[in-house]
Amino acid sequence: MKVWFITGASRGFGALMTKEALASGDAVIATARNPKTVTEQFGDHPNLLAVALDVTNEAQAKEAAAAGIARFGRIDVLANNAGYGLLGAVEEATAEEIERLYATNVFGLLKVTRAVLPYMRRQRSGHILNFSSIGGYFGYPGWGVYGSTKFAVEGLSESMAAELEPFGIKVTIVEPGFFRTDFLADTSLAVSPASIADYEGTPAGNMRSFAADANHAQPGNPARLATGIMTMVNSANPPLRMPFGSDTVAVIEQQHASVEKELAAWRQLALSTDFPSDATALA
Repeated sequence: MKVWFITGASRGFGALMTKEALASGDAVIATARNPKTVTEQFGDHPNLLAVALDVTNEAQAKEAAAAGIARFGRIDVLANNAGYGLLGAVEEATAEEIERLYATNVFGLLKVTRAVLPYMRRQRSGHILNFSSIGGYFGYPGWGVYGSTKFAVEGLSESMAAELEPFGIKVTIVEPGFFRTDFLADTSLAVSPASIADYEGTPAGNMRSFAADANHAQPGNPARLATGIMTMVNSANPPLRMPFGSDTVAVIEQQHASVEKELAAWRQLALSTDFPSDATALA
């Protein structure tokens, strides 16, 4: 039996992972700002501990981890799933909006991770799932600030994977594409109210209407992602990056091809900035 610690467990991917884990016989420390929203869905399950957690509150994160350890004795999987989106051109976002977004998507993830890691290090085992996005691999117009939080998650996760390997702890970056959750609804998405007229008709401006039209029409099946997470977690050698969705795979392939093409075009200039080698200096 694995013990999961899931943030944002009351809805979306968090609720679906909680459902899958409980169905498989695992235990779940399911966290949410209001734990009643968890128990209302899953009832009084013997393998479920619903805990109050605002991921921006470091003391509460430590209390939630300690409560989980007191109940189940260990934490095997940490799913840093809590987060939300911000739609608007980079210039349109206010400092307050940006700071609030980072407080949840980046600093909140770090606070929860630091609260759980001491227990995983003591066990010399564990698996951390850091939820990123295809927006953390490729920068979309209109999603620049949100994407930057996910780029931060990707960089942190790569370093953590190397740092934690000696302790038997694995790290996987989960990269969903557009899935049919409430991510584009008001409950999960903030839209910068400061709309600048110059951006109307540009890719950033058009993204506002695209997001509204795409809500609940996305190609990805959230339940299948939750099942895929279970398959990946139970594999012998889980990946550092796990993209989900055909749209994600296509964008990653296109991004790789674009980077390779640009590198080839500018390779000589890139290489020209080193100090000359001894052989070149002697010549």
